[in-house]
Amino acid sequence: MDLAIGARKVFVMMTLFAKDGAPKLVRECGYPLTGLGCVDRVYTDLATFRVGPEGATVLETFGITHADLSARLDVPLVPAHEAGTPPSGQSRA
Repeated sequence: MDLAIGARKVFVMMTLFAKDGAPKLVRECGYPLTGLGCVDRVYTDLATFRVGPEGATVLETFGITHADLSARLDVPLVPAHEAGTPPSGQSRA
């Protein structure tokens, strides 16, 4: 992540859950950080998130509802319409 510090925008692409079902999008990182607060968007197999101080804004979902995401993740999730963000497309949930 050292390269991310000077970047204008940083996008992360990953699966949302590990093989054991543990969420990868977490409230606090358990590893040493070199790029604190540098991620703008997270693209996963189940949803797209915008990351900010208020938490993760759910921009789009794919085959899962916002309620199911909230139940499985320990991160404050904000629906795009509540964050004042126009949806980027139709939610496929």
